[in-house]
Amino acid sequence: MTSAADLLLQPAARIAQAVRNGEATATAVVQASLARIAASDGAVNAFTDLTAERALAGAAALDERLAAGDEATRALPLLGVPYAVKNLFDVAGLTTLAGSKIERGRPAAQADGPLLRRMDAAGALLVGALNMDEYAYGFTTENSHEGPTRNPHDLTRVAGGSSGGSAAAVAAGQVPITLGSDTNGSIRVPSSLCGVFGLKPTYGRLPRNGSYPFVASLDHLGPFARSAMDLALAYDQMQGHDPHDPGCVARAVEPTLPTLAKGMGGLRIAMLGGWFHDQAGPEARAAVARVADVLGGLPTVLLPEAAQARAAAFVISNAEGAALHLPDLRSRAQDFEPLSRDRFLAGALLPAAWVQQAQRMRRWVALRAAELLREVDVLVAPATPLVAPAIGTEWIEIHGQRLPARPSLGLLAQPISCIGLPVCTAPVWGCHPTMPIGIQLIAAPWREDRVLRVAHALERQGLFHSPTAP
Repeated sequence: MTSAADLLLQPAARIAQAVRNGEATATAVVQASLARIAASDGAVNAFTDLTAERALAGAAALDERLAAGDEATRALPLLGVPYAVKNLFDVAGLTTLAGSKIERGRPAAQADGPLLRRMDAAGALLVGALNMDEYAYGFTTENSHEGPTRNPHDLTRVAGGSSGGSAAAVAAGQVPITLGSDTNGSIRVPSSLCGVFGLKPTYGRLPRNGSYPFVASLDHLGPFARSAMDLALAYDQMQGHDPHDPGCVARAVEPTLPTLAKGMGGLRIAMLGGWFHDQAGPEARAAVARVADVLGGLPTVLLPEAAQARAAAFVISNAEGAALHLPDLRSRAQDFEPLSRDRFLAGALLPAAWVQQAQRMRRWVALRAAELLREVDVLVAPATPLVAPAIGTEWIEIHGQRLPARPSLGLLAQPISCIGLPVCTAPVWGCHPTMPIGIQLIAAPWREDRVLRVAHALERQGLFHSPTAP
């Protein structure tokens, strides 16, 4: 019989199957997760809170129902699977920190957010909340309040951000699935740097109520996992309209798991060139080249004005984020992390004309992307310009350009964030001696099935994989 500790490092689908078949109890799997967190998180610093009592009580209830022969429990797709969430998700009984000091004085959440309720209804068990950049405004999770989250594959390097704890917890084998948010790349950047799979769904696909906002017109929520199948498994459980989020589209659930096995047959796939080549370092270019080689060569296409789309995302994020935090900026500026405080203050001073022009540019690029995606089903681009830099890095160099390190990790993610397309990030190894780098698989709105199909097919061919850090 597989031990619970070994089972924890298997895909979520395998964990659920083992609990279903009686190879392990849900309680044993949760205990294994909590033990691995206790053993490794002093080094990784992914977690800010544990919900051990809740997880163990939930596991015991599942085990009891299984022992009684409850077939409905046996059929739960995430039966006994431990998971954790970025600490901007509402968790009943915990204060929603959003990576900040200021929120610590707020009351605890009275109820779980809708995505947690849906995960729990599928049989998953919440074990804790995860570190992040303050108010989701950053790409490294070098959080001055909680300390930096470290990359499990090299503890001297950043985990990426702002959902750094979410990616690191999966890479460290602490849990098989986590949830995070993506406004400008906060799922895709840490997925790339930590070597895990991440899914940023279409804007408006998953409800965001029950989470702390950053930029309402750009925010997405989504899962991290060690395989494309586990992404699909979690994503399918979270789909569905929620009227309490005005940005959530009233669209029918469209399961992706049943289509994974269709592979890439019939899909038109192309590489994004231009900005996505020029701003990519050697490892990022090598990763795209490996995808093209496996697929026997790919045509190159362009997304017009990608640089302007990135600039628009910067302006919109800066202005909306600053407006959200303006009362605290006026009264408690000293309690913000310095990096985010300075950017919020700058955003509060942006001319309205700049924001209006950014929204116009966003619309224009979205229309051009729609034209492109009528001719191509899946676009391939690097997720980050380089592998994870060392913690504390201030500057990076890309093809002779000296660039500020933290914002530049989002160079290749932000143009896609701005227009709300679904993206699966998948990890490639071997382009750097010791570190992974991620690939973005991008499709038209509502076609998460396509990016997950390509990710799963290339994973099965051995190109994408997500090993647990030792």
